[in-house]
Amino acid sequence: MDITRQHDLRAWRTIALLLFVVGLCACQGDKKPPAGESRPGAAATATSKPAVAEAPGDTAIKAQPPAVPNAAEAKKFSGAKLKYYSESVGVGAELDRVLIKQFNQDTGIEVALIPRPKDATETYSVYQRLFQGQSADIDVLMLDVIWPGAFAQNLLDLREKLGEAAKQHVESIVQNNTVDGKLVAMPWFTDFGLLYYRTDLLEKYGYSKPPETWDELEQMAKKIQDGERASSPNFLGFVWQGKAYEGLTCNALEWIASHGGGAIIEDGKITVNNPGAQKALARAKGWVGTISSAGVTSYEEEDARNTFQGGNAAFMRNWPYAYAAGNADKSPIKGKFGVAPLPHEPGQKSAGAVGGWQLAVSKFSAQKDAAIELVRYLTSPEAQKFRATAGSFIPTVRSVQEDPDVVKSMPFLSRAKDIALVPRPSNSTGARYNEASIAFFQGVSQVLQGKDPKEVLGQVEQRLTRALR
Repeated sequence: MDITRQHDLRAWRTIALLLFVVGLCACQGDKKPPAGESRPGAAATATSKPAVAEAPGDTAIKAQPPAVPNAAEAKKFSGAKLKYYSESVGVGAELDRVLIKQFNQDTGIEVALIPRPKDATETYSVYQRLFQGQSADIDVLMLDVIWPGAFAQNLLDLREKLGEAAKQHVESIVQNNTVDGKLVAMPWFTDFGLLYYRTDLLEKYGYSKPPETWDELEQMAKKIQDGERASSPNFLGFVWQGKAYEGLTCNALEWIASHGGGAIIEDGKITVNNPGAQKALARAKGWVGTISSAGVTSYEEEDARNTFQGGNAAFMRNWPYAYAAGNADKSPIKGKFGVAPLPHEPGQKSAGAVGGWQLAVSKFSAQKDAAIELVRYLTSPEAQKFRATAGSFIPTVRSVQEDPDVVKSMPFLSRAKDIALVPRPSNSTGARYNEASIAFFQGVSQVLQGKDPKEVLGQVEQRLTRALR
């Protein structure tokens, strides 16, 4: 085995170890929502229009999806009709369409895609309403890594049918998806926050490597932005997710941890209002209208990616999926960007919020067996390899993580050891995580819009205290 291959495998093993440690901190374990708590995060109310089912149409994905390895079993349910709450934007949506088209063709099961709201907070609210009404209009659904405990009572136990398959996945994620001994979701992919940078522009302006500290990022972003605006007036130094939603919770947790501010809740104690957190939010506040546009406070992942991939930003914070999208054939920045750990304060470590999604089956589904076979296919080693190589989605199946094609497709993972993975406090908050996250990201949003960090964090501390009594 060559040295590069050995190094890449060590990177994967580092990720697996980090995920195991994070899983011990963040997993739902055997906890369940408090008695009488039917809808965690009551503050979340969605106003979106009802989702419309879609047939899997043509896509820009050129790679051939894998055949359904469990087709023989799945064909027993040929003719069944399923609704799958799927990815709604970007390469994830493209991959869903390709895989579902293959599944329908191989099994005779008819799966309709229902694109979920791209805002995770809104998706959570949609699920709340569907489950409260015990609706059969949802069969298979995507779950954020911090949701299994909150929705467990509405999800089918998959252990009997998929327990053996689950043994192939990273153990800590399986533990995260196990509530009261029931496997309520199958791991699908995992991820963490990263810094994307334009290699050509760094070279043009005299930089030999990406920034390691936040001060360096600010200086480099300003210099490149000022220079590029001579020909591109709307060029930006740094884009990220600043909208008041779950993505802002992830961004802000990274800022705070990388400034030595810890997590917002540690060992059951609310620690959000501390000097490190105040400094981190003050810094981010200073980006708005300077190296970032004033409009960054309405940015989600795809807004940031489209700006960066369109050649209109020097730096971007985003998830791993943006790597494959940026290197697509028609991408203006193909071959012109790199990926690195997010910056940090001197003496601190880069931080990446832990993300990732799972697939689950509603216990109110009228086609549970067919739905299980869909989940089996989408989370299989074959499908995970396809999503990893075509879309940069980090697999949760251990053998796929070490597949040579997967290792080659994600060179940025060699820097994983330099990143402190930061879990969201779903274990500390339990069924009230959504309520706690809303309190946090709404406060951060107020700071980004001009309010004093210390004052706002004091108010967030009070809201969290009331919410978690």
